[in-house]
Amino acid sequence: MHDETLLTTLGRAPQSNHGIVNPPVQRASTILYPSVDALRAARPDRGVYYGRYGTPTTFALADAITALEGGAGTFVVNSGKTAIVATLLALCKAGDHLLVTDSAYGPTRAFSSGMFGRYGVEADYYDPRVGAGIGDLLRPETRLVFLESPGSLTFEVQDVPAIVRAVKSVNPDIAIVIDNTWATALRYKPFDHGVDVVVQAATKYVGGHSDLMMGLATANERFLKPVRDGLMEVAGAASPDDCWLALRGLRTMAVRLDRHEASGMEVARWLEDRDEVAEVLHPALPSHPDHALFKRDFKGASGLFAFRLKPGNDRQTKAMLDGMDLFGMGYSWGGYESLLIPANPAPLRTATAWPDGGQLLRIHVGLEALDDLTKDLEAGFARWREAA
Repeated sequence: MHDETLLTTLGRAPQSNHGIVNPPVQRASTILYPSVDALRAARPDRGVYYGRYGTPTTFALADAITALEGGAGTFVVNSGKTAIVATLLALCKAGDHLLVTDSAYGPTRAFSSGMFGRYGVEADYYDPRVGAGIGDLLRPETRLVFLESPGSLTFEVQDVPAIVRAVKSVNPDIAIVIDNTWATALRYKPFDHGVDVVVQAATKYVGGHSDLMMGLATANERFLKPVRDGLMEVAGAASPDDCWLALRGLRTMAVRLDRHEASGMEVARWLEDRDEVAEVLHPALPSHPDHALFKRDFKGASGLFAFRLKPGNDRQTKAMLDGMDLFGMGYSWGGYESLLIPANPAPLRTATAWPDGGQLLRIHVGLEALDDLTKDLEAGFARWREAA
């Protein structure tokens, strides 16, 4: 079945719930067993065991995501960062070497260079456009390569198949993990390109309403057991109530993402024509340097991208952003509302330099009427010009 159909059917079992269409919220800590033998036979990776490992509500969401992604199993935790950190902890040990794309989500980098380093794992960063050249960066002790495509701040698209081929030809046991939050499984299928583990923040497009925190880690058969064992040690399952919200979000994710994509493309094209804008960083635009890779590997886009203003001053940036009516300022995205924040990638770069220039703004185009959004931006640009 098509993904749009799967979203309306996965994770549902009305015949097991008195005909109720949606899986009910089942909260639990203690699970009772009918006998000593049953108690002794119970295991956390086999059904309901203890509330920290999940309830049927959790498993309904996990099963739905696994089928949608095409993996072997999914684990639902309480934030996207938790999914990333727990996966890294599950697959690396002291003395190992980790390669991370230079365009990675800031908290991914903070953990890789911070706490992970104190545990004896060395992290190096690579140019997100390295492609097959990543083979030259591998060491005998390299155990994991972390990708994010496109990067959620600077929007480089990685040549994932080339990276996978180069890494696996050197050592097939190196785990390749990708953060797929930007595209979701509806726009990009990492397992089809040889990736081993997919992590994402369900806080974003899966939830879709800015009212839950959740992370997902989906593994292939080769890495299912180490990921499962590691996540069970260091991360508890997300709450059943949040899992229920995420299941509800799944049902409308396709139509929401279509709207985010369509409006986002219109705003991106509109911004390209603005005199105040130096460049628009949206991989679905022909002007993007990685557009050919995007067209080859992705089924579509989402509503998140960035644009750089022409050189100005901080007073102009504040005048523009402080007066926005519809575009809010907040560090998440993927919800129904539009967002616009200033960003500075330079301090987050070590393998590649972020060039000096005008202020970078990251934008998430929500579900509001397109005309209202462009009017809000038009007024913001007017304030930017007046503050010069």
